[in-house]
Amino acid sequence: MIKKYRIRKPKIVVVGGGTGLPVILKSLRNQSADITAIVTVADDGGSSGEIRASMNTMPPGDLRNVLVALSDMPQLYEDIFQYRFNKSDSFLANHAIGNLIIAAVSEMRGSTYEAIQLLAKMMHVDGHVYPSSEQPLTLHAVFKDGTTAVGESSIALDRKIIDHVYVTNTDDHQQPTAARKVVKAIEAADMIVLGPGSMFTSILPNLVISEIGEAIKNASGEVVYICNIMTQKGETEHFSDADHVRVLHSHLQGEFINTVLVNTEKVPEGYMDPTIYDEYLVQVDHDFNGLREEGCRVISTDFLKLRDGGVFHDGEKVVEELFRIGTKY
Repeated sequence: MIKKYRIRKPKIVVVGGGTGLPVILKSLRNQSADITAIVTVADDGGSSGEIRASMNTMPPGDLRNVLVALSDMPQLYEDIFQYRFNKSDSFLANHAIGNLIIAAVSEMRGSTYEAIQLLAKMMHVDGHVYPSSEQPLTLHAVFKDGTTAVGESSIALDRKIIDHVYVTNTDDHQQPTAARKVVKAIEAADMIVLGPGSMFTSILPNLVISEIGEAIKNASGEVVYICNIMTQKGETEHFSDADHVRVLHSHLQGEFINTVLVNTEKVPEGYMDPTIYDEYLVQVDHDFNGLREEGCRVISTDFLKLRDGGVFHDGEKVVEELFRIGTKY
């Protein structure tokens, strides 16, 4: 894709985590935007979970993927940074090299926040990458039946209906604070993009940090939510697009989303490979009246990209729509 140039770079803040965030960032990188990624630090599964447990540090996986998405380093370097050891490799099993590098630089600098800023320079990152908090966080879920679950990787196990989630500092169990520069980036943004990504475990862990939630509620920039294409087991089963927005508004106790992007293209029957993508169930139902009742402008079109037996957002189509929304850019 040819990189575009603009007289004034729009300030775009993208909030989330997981696999959805890098898809949008990669496409944004070529659009001559001033990009800030705010990344969740509540992940406790897989390689990230093992590293945070053994080193008492922030989970590196989502941060690693965002650094790569915004970097212009050669493909070989990216392949090395993203390489994951085989499951048979004893104590290195399933660890990504980039996760180990982030953990090592965090230990050297005494701060994952500082490590990410240093690595961003080394990797020629075009933009800013900030963890949502400067401490590892624990995600808590309260279910409709009054029971609770602790830890991001535990929330979907029992497939209960989630009432709300919140985060605490892992070390002292206190209410977390936003990382430096995060709130200022939101306040200065022309546009704040939420997602795509798991609503309860990738997006909300950022928003329920009170400083971040308040900054987004009071933001002067356009707040855009990229609604998920598929429902997720144990998180958003039977959800419509309007249900996603209702939950986000409920957590921040106000209607703060201005525009919702909704995919209307059908996923071919039997396309998804359940051995790889076992957490995704069916396509999200559409409830356009419900979205309008939430005070949102709705943009519905084909945002679908099918790849490797999985269902994704087409980053270029999404970004094209984002810039159509922000016509002043």
